[in-house]
Amino acid sequence: MRSIKQPGVPVAERIQWVEARGRAFSFTLQAGLPLLEAARRGFAAEGLAGGVLNFGRGALGPFGYVMPALSKTSENAAFYSDTFRPGGVTRTRLASMTLGMRDGAPFFHCHGLWTEADGRAGGGHMLPDETDVAEPFEVEAFGLDGAMFSAEPDPETNFKLFGPVAAARTGARTTSRAFALRLRPNQDFAFCLEDFCRAQGIARGRIHGGVGSTIGARFTHGGVTEPFATELAVTAGTIAAGSSGALEAALDVALIDCTGGMAEGRLIRGDNPVLMTMELVLEVLG
Repeated sequence: MRSIKQPGVPVAERIQWVEARGRAFSFTLQAGLPLLEAARRGFAAEGLAGGVLNFGRGALGPFGYVMPALSKTSENAAFYSDTFRPGGVTRTRLASMTLGMRDGAPFFHCHGLWTEADGRAGGGHMLPDETDVAEPFEVEAFGLDGAMFSAEPDPETNFKLFGPVAAARTGARTTSRAFALRLRPNQDFAFCLEDFCRAQGIARGRIHGGVGSTIGARFTHGGVTEPFATELAVTAGTIAAGSSGALEAALDVALIDCTGGMAEGRLIRGDNPVLMTMELVLEVLG
């Protein structure tokens, strides 16, 4: 399996996880607000401090983002491009977001694909402090009670990354058992989730959110992304028994690589290792 050497020493725990309760819901982001504040208000209205969300068609402006890039130093295995700030209104096609805390304040990690006002197709990593909601649009969310994502220094990758931590229960209405997860580098995305579910006795699950990166990508439709540095959003994901009776993860994703190439499709199980991180919520269905 492909692997990328990280600047730090791998830690023994390859999956960070916290069990919690959660609930799926939808809400409308308010125009004129920073995207971060609009998302925070949507969760707060449900009595939830954070979680994950996905959206399709949305309108953003002002808008700031970065793309994946090769690192110019040995401090990181890959890095970010300079900041892009397209004028006018950018129309998203899809995006996945993790909403949590960083340095004591709300923060998000969000990847997506979009079309800028001049018709240019793009994608990457949205910047919380430079992105506003231009027009109202609806999002699908999954909020957590008993866990949250917190950005902390990660010595293996030398980045400050979201990972799940335990949080005080608020008593908000929930419907499901759920796990907040972060997958560490150089392990296959699908196999890692399947192993986790077997260890926890989970027979069926649904993925909500899903933000991270893989070392290139190999798709079931035959497509291949060769550049190793990507920014990836999970668009749909399930874990259930396959035709053989064993657990199989079906992971549909969209990504942009460090050359600007974009790709969408279902990942091949066993051939898509994590590059830096993969954070998501797994809802237990059975």
